[in-house]
Amino acid sequence: MNSEKLWTKEFIAVSTINFLATLMFYLLMVTIATYAKNEFHVSTSTAGLVSSIFIIGSLLGRLGAGRYISEIGTKKVFWTGLILLTVASIFYFGIFNTTTLLLNRLFHGIAFGLMGTAAGTIIAQVLPSERRGEGIGYYSLSTILATAIGPFFGILLMKLDNGFMIMYLINVIFSIGSMIFLALVKIKIAETSKEKRIVEKGPILTRFIEPKAAPISLVALVIGFSYSGVMSFLSFYAEEIHLVTAASYFFLVYAVVIIFTRPITGKLMDTRGANIIVYPCFAIFAVGMFLFSEASAGWMLLLASAFIGLGYGNFNSIAQAIAIKVTEPHRFGLATSTYFILYDLGLGLGPYILGFIEPYSGYRAIFFSMVIVILLCYPMYYFAYGKKTRNLQYNN
Repeated sequence: MNSEKLWTKEFIAVSTINFLATLMFYLLMVTIATYAKNEFHVSTSTAGLVSSIFIIGSLLGRLGAGRYISEIGTKKVFWTGLILLTVASIFYFGIFNTTTLLLNRLFHGIAFGLMGTAAGTIIAQVLPSERRGEGIGYYSLSTILATAIGPFFGILLMKLDNGFMIMYLINVIFSIGSMIFLALVKIKIAETSKEKRIVEKGPILTRFIEPKAAPISLVALVIGFSYSGVMSFLSFYAEEIHLVTAASYFFLVYAVVIIFTRPITGKLMDTRGANIIVYPCFAIFAVGMFLFSEASAGWMLLLASAFIGLGYGNFNSIAQAIAIKVTEPHRFGLATSTYFILYDLGLGLGPYILGFIEPYSGYRAIFFSMVIVILLCYPMYYFAYGKKTRNLQYNN
């Protein structure tokens, strides 16, 4: 019932740690391509790879995380991810060429994938089933806050002479701080051996992937691909269209819109189903991407960020909640990893592929073409989940 608590110590602790880890992710995600281009004089495509290889690493981490959660438990995987995040943060100080940068970005991504999957699984385990959509909506705000603060300060720090060294230091401090916080809070969740046995006896594929979560996750892959260029090439695009100042507030506006709308959309999903949220989200996201591709003034770029936040931002939490809702509780870890494996695949491949196309088409044409990609998600979602939602009996 709605009287069941959402804001437990476990929920607050995991949300806080997820915020710090995601902040570290976004602090570098929107700036590291520029760093690679300026420091090592790489091509646009390689710069995109430096940015997106983190996502590929995250995909690899998540691929094993669901399995490891079933074998050794969620908390151990959570701790492993945090320890590796700290190691990766320290390694940034030893970067001396493009190869070492790519390798550490990949390693950092693997650590983030392990931590993120374990964090999402803990949240699914501690939330009351009747309020899971609402709870995941609140939890995902930790990511959204990081989405706003990370790029905002990243772009500001990038202008300083030692800006990237400061970012690396912040990563180390936040990583160590997260481990200290987790040690002090001592998260308590139930993890049974029965869960392990069920996963062990399944077919090989189902030991790594949750089939019930795959359809909605494929939609998330396409949505992630359509957004990936915004995330990785915003700074380049802003310079090209002479809107650098407005671009520094892009993710801030994006986040504010989601912060005010996501609690509402989470409750709506729990009471009226996902379709009432998802179908409008596609249209709003498409409008936002169109405005983004045509931006010629600061207000237009920021209006695009508001539409993208409202559409893309709210779809993500709803889709993640769907992946959990259609899955049995003992496979929540695999459902979470399946969702983010495919979603991360879209985010990771996007900048690399679009980086190849950009020299021939320009940024505006790339972003305009994403409007069509977004609209293709309507039939994908309908067949993956939308047409079944009225008759679906959720597993709680």
